[in-house]
Amino acid sequence: MDIALLGGTGDIGEGLALRFAADTAHDVIVGSRDASKAAASATAYTETLASIGVDRTVVGMENTAAAARAEIAVLAVPPYHVGDTVESVADALDPGDIVISPATGMKRDEDGVHYHQPSAGSVTQIAAGAAPDGVPVVGAFHSLAAGRLADLDAELGIDTLVVGDDESAKRTVAELAEEIDGLRALDAGGLANATEIEGLTPLMINIASNTEGVGDLGVRFR
Repeated sequence: MDIALLGGTGDIGEGLALRFAADTAHDVIVGSRDASKAAASATAYTETLASIGVDRTVVGMENTAAAARAEIAVLAVPPYHVGDTVESVADALDPGDIVISPATGMKRDEDGVHYHQPSAGSVTQIAAGAAPDGVPVVGAFHSLAAGRLADLDAELGIDTLVVGDDESAKRTVAELAEEIDGLRALDAGGLANATEIEGLTPLMINIASNTEGVGDLGVRFR
């Protein structure tokens, strides 16, 4: 299976690209609006993998080309670009492809970071509203710390909450997530529940910011 990380040149894209390439047998494609930027990041990720003895090649291409090649498209873009990104690659998505949204809307003030809920209810629901018919959207990977993902020496031992209205797509994403060593996927219900899940991310950032010696937090439910 081919996995495209649209906007995969950023922090969360890097972390997921490295983990998918290191821990799974799936082909990993880095997408960007700029094909040369995607290629440069893909080369850097390939070199990072080689430095720890992982012989995998990550490729880079423009977002639309990446989406056309892949069966799974991860929206590794800021929340305010989610809808536009889905719309820009819509013609490249085939029925049965799956879009994954890990983005969370946030705003910062003097008290810390807060969830910025969009009018659609959640960023995941924005993605779902923009996706073409026959292409389910699943919310996952919201509360994963990018730095922890990108550090391939770091053990994860954490959970990701998965939401979606298409049960088959949700199972596929959960199985994919659990191929990453140390990551457990938990079913959190339908897309309407994405609001509560996305709200975890600013909470975790605030804990890390206000607790000495705590960083790159993850959640494990027991």
